[in-house]
Amino acid sequence: MTRQGTGKPATARGYHSQLLHVMGKYFPRVGLPLMTDDKRVRWTDRLLAIVAILMVWADATRVCDAFVTARDVAVSMYRSRRRPGRCLGPFLERLGASTSRLLKVLVPVLRQAVMSASGSTWRWNRWVVMAVDGTRIDCPRTASNEQAFGCAGRKKTGPQQFLTTVFHLATGLIWDWRRGRSDASERTHLREMIGSLPDHALLVADAGFTGYDLLRSLLVAGRDFLIRVGANVTLLRKLGYAVREDRDTVYLWPQSKHDKEPLVLRLIQLRDDGKRCCLLTTILDRKVLSDAEAKTLYRMRWKVEVNFRSLKQTLCRRKMLSATPSNARVELDWAMVGLCLLGLMAVDHVARRDKTRVSVAATLRTLRQWMRRRTGRPPSKGLGGALRKAALDRYTRRRPKEARDWPHKKRDKPPGPPKLRMATKAEVRKAKGVLDANRAA
Repeated sequence: MTRQGTGKPATARGYHSQLLHVMGKYFPRVGLPLMTDDKRVRWTDRLLAIVAILMVWADATRVCDAFVTARDVAVSMYRSRRRPGRCLGPFLERLGASTSRLLKVLVPVLRQAVMSASGSTWRWNRWVVMAVDGTRIDCPRTASNEQAFGCAGRKKTGPQQFLTTVFHLATGLIWDWRRGRSDASERTHLREMIGSLPDHALLVADAGFTGYDLLRSLLVAGRDFLIRVGANVTLLRKLGYAVREDRDTVYLWPQSKHDKEPLVLRLIQLRDDGKRCCLLTTILDRKVLSDAEAKTLYRMRWKVEVNFRSLKQTLCRRKMLSATPSNARVELDWAMVGLCLLGLMAVDHVARRDKTRVSVAATLRTLRQWMRRRTGRPPSKGLGGALRKAALDRYTRRRPKEARDWPHKKRDKPPGPPKLRMATKAEVRKAKGVLDANRAA
């Protein structure tokens, strides 16, 4: 079937229409209306979300330029709808007041999309393997930002937001995140996100997430973990609390927590690149999770750093663009939504053939090309065909990718082994009393 008078297929779409079609696959059908009963409202929920995401993808170094680009694309997407306002201030005011409500609708749909896009990699053996880590995001050095966020990084740093993110480890797709002041606790952020972790989750984390209260919360919620442990943690042996103790059985039971039950864990000691690495896990049986498998899972954590690099370098969000705290918070939230959508598009199109060739940067370049095109007819294979080509190059690297000398590179000393000691007789008696009390209850 062709359009009358043009001879073009009726299914043909322009560049911006195809972009809207691909984005719409990850939007809820209900909850983000394009029109409202109040005809005076120009910035409806769906337009707010679309423009906020397009601003993240726009190739601009100022908020006003990103807004102009994103609004023009949105107007082209909805030619028959009433055009939204041209002023940045009212848009930011409306977006700031609506972001919390919009994310409550959008994030659960994105999580379902992560499950669908992961396919056979959603589970690893019996677990859904997740990774968590934190990083700091710079903000403009304004008086209001300094007062709201603080300066808790290295010397001579400006105001920063602290971002803690949970990823699906196999695909690297974003699952959940929390943000706070520069001195916020990543452990507190993770405790807030425990409820959002999927059933049968196995959480992989670095040494910053060790702590009795946090690990006990994970155990109570029925989530397993594989976490690196450092010299700031003391572990006990031969406490007699477990029914069966192996050579790897250890207990986390600080003096201040003797009124609660000790955590029965397994200590895995490995050699990673010639360095000693100690991991704690709730999986006590080596037949269920071997030391070699634990090492493989922990080494896959590098994908977390790749995702942070995509946020800071690929999306140019190492430093937020907003000069006020309220706008900087909203900007970071939508930057995470934009990064999540980029990852989903890359996995959905490129990873069907080879999951190791997913490139967020190439996907972003393709989307920016589609955003810049206003006229003309798209290629026959459309945006989907272009996204399938947005993959990593197949060349073999002959030199290291890292810079020869980068003065700001972090060279933190890796955590040392945990302190191990035998439980005292008093501790054994105390543990037996806690065990008897639990059995009686």
